Formats: sequence, structure tokens, C-alpha cells
Amino acid sequence: MIQANSLDKAYGAQTIFEGLSFLMSKGERLGLVGRNGTGKSTLFKMILGKEHADSGSISKPKGYKIGTLEQYIHFTKPTVLEECVQALPAEEEWDHYKAEMILSGLGFTEDDFKRDPNSFSGGYQVRMNLCKALLGSPDMLLLDEPTNYLDIISLRWLKGYLTTWPGEMMLITHDRDFMDKVTTHSMAIHRRQAKKVKGDTIKLYELIIQEEETYEQTRQNLEKKKKEMQALVDRFKAKASKAAMAQSRIKMMARIGTMDKLEDEKKLGFRFNYLKCPAKTLMNIENISFSYDGKPENNLFSDISLQIKRNDRIAIIGANGKGKSTLLNCLAGELTPNSGLITSHPETNIGHFGQTNIDRLDPKNRVVDEIQSSNPNLSLQAAHAICGAMMFDGDLGKKKVTVLSGGERSRVLLGKIISHPTNLLLLDEPTHHLDVESIESLTEELDSYQGALIIVTHSELLLRSLADSLIIFHRGKAEHFNGSYDDFLEKIGWEGEPVKKKKVEKQISKKEARKLRALERQQMAEAKPADDKEKGPKRGKNRK
Repeated sequence: MIQANSLDKAYGAQTIFEGLSFLMSKGERLGLVGRNGTGKSTLFKMILGKEHADSGSISKPKGYKIGTLEQYIHFTKPTVLEECVQALPAEEEWDHYKAEMILSGLGFTEDDFKRDPNSFSGGYQVRMNLCKALLGSPDMLLLDEPTNYLDIISLRWLKGYLTTWPGEMMLITHDRDFMDKVTTHSMAIHRRQAKKVKGDTIKLYELIIQEEETYEQTRQNLEKKKKEMQALVDRFKAKASKAAMAQSRIKMMARIGTMDKLEDEKKLGFRFNYLKCPAKTLMNIENISFSYDGKPENNLFSDISLQIKRNDRIAIIGANGKGKSTLLNCLAGELTPNSGLITSHPETNIGHFGQTNIDRLDPKNRVVDEIQSSNPNLSLQAAHAICGAMMFDGDLGKKKVTVLSGGERSRVLLGKIISHPTNLLLLDEPTHHLDVESIESLTEELDSYQGALIIVTHSELLLRSLADSLIIFHRGKAEHFNGSYDDFLEKIGWEGEPVKKKKVEKQISKKEARKLRALERQQMAEAKPADDKEKGPKRGKNRK
């Protein structure tokens, strides 16, 4: 059990927590959400004793053991298995099968168990730390973004494992679907305080919206009442016969006090700049294969063929290291297939979001310089508007790339993509560094984008929201699957998992679902009162 009482924390002029309090009871699995920079990781460090509050306290039972996912990499044993079994409690030190089970679930093979842990990539080394955290049998488990380095298969395994976690758990992740599946409670750090509910994040956000609407309505009513009183005071204070009543109203106004207007929460607010293309087919892919050494026996994928139509929604999925990003880079023209042909229509305009693209941002440039560099015809005013839409308002647009966080750099790259017209988006894990709220905004915009979309993602929520068809890397090959993600799970399924039984009820297609959502948004917009419409369109460049 963990109890936080009236925590205050500030870094210089920036206040992170202000009277933050919450109670976490026995057996609760708590999902922690909040915008980037609101203090989620800071709270974890406080619970672990690595950070201290300016005032307030955190209490926990005596002898309470807390396990956490360490980002710091330090290995002392010669093999992966020996490294991980160190984390087992003394009474379980010979239960190596537990380590083997978790390592297998996280994507390690039996041959990997015998390898030097330092020979693996950074992502797999973090997986070893995750295995050690799970093996330690703590009373409480703190997991800060455990999904960042996992592929879709390992994510599905971890989801099942954590659902049965017997102790307490606090989880930070940008994958809302994953969080909602494994947690019993949700808590937001919102306006420097904690809001907690029993249930999923949808219930939590509904509560926050309801409370803020009630607050704002109360504030407006209070302001109206005070204005009416002030009008009476102004009218009668000069009349001797009414002076006593005027003084009474003044005292009453003082007792009523004031309610501050809530600060506007920054959020992504943009539209992808769509360029209409006359062709039905934007790109034709014929029997392409690729290996980095040019040898067919080392191909990452072979003989992939498909046509990309102007409204297609295609997701590329599979385990890490199998070639998903490589395929996307081939489609973007950054790599050339060893065999086969990729032909694009002359009016195909690509917007490419890739991890290598983020690395290519010039660290010496300001945010606004990077936005302008992707479209020489863009005015400075328009570039600043896009900066604002990407949450770089005012002077924030003048920040140098070198000081930006991973999430901020992701938003800069999104800004570069929307600064020029496109009709084909190629996106490689675009949600990786974004918070839950920003992912929601991005998903809505991708859903309403008029062009074609090809996305590499491990998020099952994104797959179900966006994908009409798939390119699947599995069973030693890559293949095009004409159907939704749930269709794939029902008809084929991931290797090692039982195939789901086909659902009896009829489901509408993704295309029909998008049309229904677009119609719903249009009806909601038309139903807004006039004063809402006067606030103007969303920031960012409108579609052509």
C-alpha cells in the first residue's frame, strides 16, 4: 500500500505537483497518465526514494519491497540466463524455468539464453531488465514505459502476464489499450494534482471532463452573480437611502470570493495537408526483395507485390528486427530493393515519418527553421502556425533541436510532414514518444486523412482503429493480408498462439466505420453554437 500526502514539487519556476495526494490499496494495478512533463516519472522516483518532495510525504508499509524497470544497463554474468536468475528470491534461486518462461515471452530463444547479455541491442538489454524486475517478486512493481522496446508479439505476452500480477503495480505507458487491459484503476496527473478512478482511462477522462465542465459552469454563474451585485452597488452607492444596501452587497461580494479560470491545456491541433491525386493507384510494388548484403539467402523479405490505392490503410506488423522499417524505407525511396520494381504515379507526394528522419533533424536549427526547411514556399507566419499546432507556441518555436526531448522531436517531424502537401503517408512508429492525449489527436487526424496510409506499429489499438489490410512479417516470411487485424487473428493468428474463433456478429468494414465517424464529426460541428464557431478553425494548415 502506498499513500501520498500533499506533495509539492517544483523545478525552478516550474511547479510540477501542488498538494498532490492519492492512496493505492492492496492488490491495485494502477495506470498513470498525464501529458509529457507533468511529472509521472518524477512521482516514480519519489516512490523509489530517488527524488524528494519540496513538502508532503509518501508512506509505505515497513519491509515493503518495490521492483522497477531499470533503464540503466549493467550486466555481471556471462550469459543471459545467469544474469536474469540473479533476480530470483533466495527461496526460488533454482527455479530457472521461471526466468526461461519470461525470457521466451519477451522474445528470447533458447540459444539466446546462453549468449553474452552485452552482445544484444539496447532494446533487448532493457527486456532483460524487465525480466529481472518480474522475477524479483516485489510487493509493488513500478513500470515506466515497459512497452517501448517490445514488438507486438511480446506485448501480447506481457499483457497476459501482467493481467494476473498478484501484487500492486503502477504503470506508465503511451499504449492506452495495453494499460486498460492490465490495470484495475487509472490515475491522471492533471493540473498538478492527482485524479483517480476505479476503471479504465476512458472513465478517468470522462470524470475529468465532467468535473471541469461543472467547475466552469459554476465559475460563470458566480461571475454573473457578482456582475449583477456590482451593478446594484454602482446604481445605489450614491443614494443615502440605499447606501446600507450597497455596503451589504459589497461585503457579500467579498465573502463570495473568486474562481480562477482554468488554464488551457496544450494539445496537438492540426490537419494533414492533403494533395488530391487523379490516379486510383499511387504506387505499384512488383515482386520486391531486399537484403543488406545483396544475397538472396539473407533476404529480409522476398517477392512482395501489392498496389497502394489512394484511400488504402495498410499496417506493417511483426516481431522486431524482421524488416518492417526496411520495407517502409524502400517504399520511401531511401533504400533500393535488390530485385523487383516500385513505380509511383508522377503526382504521388509522400510524407515519411521514420526513426532515421528524426535523427536527421539538424541539432543547430530552431524548431521553426526545421518546419520551413521542408517547404521553401512556406511563409514565416505559416511556419509559426504549424509550430503552434505542434505545441511549440510563441518562443517555444525558437528552441534549438539539440535541447528537445524525444517526444518534442517527434512533433517537429510531424510538423515537417504537414507543412507540405501529401497524398501518401509512410509512418514508422509515429506514436513512440507521444503521450496518450497526443496519440488520440494523431489517431483522429490519420482516421480522417483523405490520402493513403502505410504505418508500422505495435499498437493493437491503432491497428484496430486504422488498418484495412496488413503486411505481416511472421513464420519466416512477409506476406500481404487483405483484411483487418481481427480478421488476421481469427483466420491465421500469431505463431504459438491459438487462433481465435470467428465472431458470429456481422461487423462493418473499416472504410464504412471511417465514413460513419466522419459523418458524426460533421453533425457535431453543425450542432455547435455560433459562439463556438467564431473561435476559428484548428491551428495548422488546412487541407487543399
